[in-house]
Formats: sequence, structure tokens, C-alpha cells
Amino acid sequence: MMTNKFPDNFLWGGATAANQYEGGYLADGRGASTADAITGGTQTSPRMITYQLLDGTTGKVTREKALPTNAKTYIDPDQYYPSHIATDFYHHWKEDIALFAEMGFKCYRFSISWSRVCPKGTKELNEDGLKFYDQVIDELLKYDIEPVVTINHFDMPAYLADEFDGWSSRKTIEYFLFFCETIFNRYRDKVKYWMTFNEINILRSWTQLGIHSNDPQTLYQAKHHIFVASAKAVEIGKKINKDFQIGMMVCYIPNYPKNCRPENVLESLQFNRELEFYMDVQVRGYYPAYKIKEFERKGIKISKEADDDRILAKGTVDYIGFSYYMSSVSDVDAQESDMVIGNQMKVAKNPYLEASDWGWAIDPMGLRISLSKIYDRYQVPLFIVENGLGAYDKVEDDGSINDDYRIDYFQKHIQAIHEAITLDGVDVIGYTPWGCIDLVSAGTGEMDKRYGFIYVNLDNEGEGDLSRKRKKSFDWYKKVIETNGQSALDVQ
Repeated sequence: MMTNKFPDNFLWGGATAANQYEGGYLADGRGASTADAITGGTQTSPRMITYQLLDGTTGKVTREKALPTNAKTYIDPDQYYPSHIATDFYHHWKEDIALFAEMGFKCYRFSISWSRVCPKGTKELNEDGLKFYDQVIDELLKYDIEPVVTINHFDMPAYLADEFDGWSSRKTIEYFLFFCETIFNRYRDKVKYWMTFNEINILRSWTQLGIHSNDPQTLYQAKHHIFVASAKAVEIGKKINKDFQIGMMVCYIPNYPKNCRPENVLESLQFNRELEFYMDVQVRGYYPAYKIKEFERKGIKISKEADDDRILAKGTVDYIGFSYYMSSVSDVDAQESDMVIGNQMKVAKNPYLEASDWGWAIDPMGLRISLSKIYDRYQVPLFIVENGLGAYDKVEDDGSINDDYRIDYFQKHIQAIHEAITLDGVDVIGYTPWGCIDLVSAGTGEMDKRYGFIYVNLDNEGEGDLSRKRKKSFDWYKKVIETNGQSALDVQ
């Protein structure tokens, strides 16, 4: 029988990432990260990476492109870098967590900045950085909010990128595991839920991987090192606390063929495999046959150490965390004008769906489809750790922010989650909408693209007093949590 509420232990909450929210650049011993060298941008003006060559020459490239081989991190004093302040959780953590508690959060997903704990990413610790996270975690627990920690979310210490070519070096595994072991031990009795890498399937650039070449050989070798690092982290974590729940995290954009034309069906199959590959390795513990064949066709040779396959098989994850913002369409005849870029993937537009202000398809039913497809394939618990609507928010003359469009978006997606649980039998741990408080957009680097239930007074140029304000959706989501979803389900 379909009940009009969620499971009693369902984890309602919200999600952020250090490089988009935390700020505190170089504060209290923190080292620079790759994310700190990315400028701001807009929908029409792309974000740039600034760099310096050995001869002192400086330059910049769009963040998707490879840096010159000998390029190193460079912070231009005349540029604005959104991550340096972000929306300043570093100095507002107590206030913000109190707002999360007011909404009734059962959990809060955040990332720990590697370079705040290990300034160079090596085995040198910054105790002040750890003390910051001590405060954050203790404050969450004071309100009975379960911490959900992403260990690495789209940033890495700049030193490792500059000196080791990031994840292309096997040495980076060793340094990452030192970081993992440090925080596992530090929070062994305070944090239960962990995720090793954020959206592992869309890691592809210097900012995310620290690599100076984006060719397929370098990219997949770096990904292999990440797979090994994640699997070893699972092993280490389980030895420290057998009750740890350690998951992976993937950007999930389900793909539909435009029609029953076989070419479109095949292209859709191949698109979906690019999502499933990462789950296949981290949940099943081995490289799938279709990927091995692809490597053979493309001449990609993954260098492995003798024990790597055993490590992958043993270090499988407990659950799958995933982001869901949109669905996509495969159309082999699509023209450039028919395409849209959503969450770093270029796909054909779906004529049956409305789109956000940034062109992302709004598809609540696609979330139910995604939950069912993933659960049918892997049979492990699922955790929706990102979902939300990036939109322009207007502050009215009376100070109110009437974001009914956001409420409508969340209501329909929550209904889809409920259907997946009650009708399809999917095991869903919880739901943490992205950017529960306004933060810097990862894709465009702007503040105009707002996701939060809480408004932060900051603009695209970094101007504003950073004051916090509740939006209309704040009280709506508070009611959803208070009723364990029932208030969202009662609306027809």
C-alpha cells in the first residue's frame, strides 16, 4: 500500500561544497587549491584558469582546456576568484548551521578541503584546518544533524597539480590516503556517511584532476589512480570503523533516444554506459567488458600494479550517491542549435520538457526513472545528494524572495522520489538538495545562478555584505521535513 510519507529514517537535508561555499582562502594555514585559480564568469563569458610558465609569463585558458605542460598555479591580483570568499561559510558556519537546524535538517552534506587539512596535499598537517572542521561537525551534532562528508569535491591541492601532474602520478594515491586516514581517525565516532569523490564521471580537467593533458590516455590513467585510491580508502575506513558507510558519487543524467531509430537507441546506450562505467567499477569491483573493448579500439593502455585488480574488487562501496538535475536526449541528426550544455555534458534538447533559465531540462519523472534504473542494476542503497534549480531570484521591495518556481521544482521531484520508493521498491537513504544556501556556480562562477533556500547578499563581482535571508522556499522545505514529506505529497 502506498503511504503518504517517507520512511521514518529518511535523511532530509542539503548539500554544498568547500570550493563553492567555504571561502577562507589561505586562512589559518590553508594551502591553495586548483579551484582557487579559476576566475568568475557568466552564461556568456566562460570561467578561466590563470597560470604562470617557468619564464614568468602568465596566461589563461578556459577551464575545460589543458594547461601548458610546464604551467603552474598563478593567482592574478587583478582578477576576481569566487572561491576565495565564496559565500563565506568559513566565517558564518555557526549562523548557517543554525539556519539548517531551523529548517529541520536531518543531515548536511559538505566537503572537506584537502588543502585546508594538508596545505600541499602531502603528509604535512594543518591542525588549525582540522580544528575548523571539528567546530563544524560538533555544531551539526549539537542539532542532531548527521554529517555527510565528501572527501574530494572538484578541488585538489595546487602543489600536487604543479609538482606531480595531479592524479596522473601514482604518488597522489599515497597522499590522498594519508588525508583520508587523518579525517577517518579524527571523526571515527562523529561521521558515519562518507563519499570519496564527487561526480567522478565528469572529472576531466586540470582543476579537478591536476593533469596538464586531457588526452584519453592521460585522463583514464588518472581515473584509474582515483579508482584505486577510492577502493583503498574504503578498506582503510572500514578498518578504522566497521560501521562507516562509504559511498561513491556520480553525476547522473539519464539519456533517452529521440525515437526508436536504432542509431539513436545505440547512441543512448553508449551515453548511459559513460555513467554506468564508474558505478560498475566502484560497485561491482572491476572494469566492464565494454570499456575494455573501447580502450583496445582507442589504443588506451592502463598501467596497473600487480595488486590493483584485487584492490578494486575488495574496496567496493556501500551505497551510490548521485546528482540529478536533468535528463538528456540522443539524436544522431541533431544540429548545433539543437544542443544544450548541462552539468558539463552536451546533449540534444528534449521538446517535451521545460527548461531552467540556464537551459537545463526539468524532468521530475526522469528522477524516478534514474532511481529505478540504478537500483535495478546495482541493488545497493541510493542517496540523492544533489538536486535543485539554478534560477534568478528577485528580492522584492519588502525584502521577500518569492521563489515559487523552486518550490514547484522540488515538490515534483520529491513526489517522483516517493513513487520510486513506494511503487518501484527502491532503497533511498535520503535527499540533500544542492546549494541549500546560495553559493558560487561551479559551471559559470556566478552568483546570479542561485539554488538556495537561503539567500546570500553577494553579486557576480563579489560585492555584497554576505548577509543571509530566508526565501519563501525556506519555510516550505521546513514543512516538508517536519511532515516527513507529506506536505509535498498532499498537493495534487
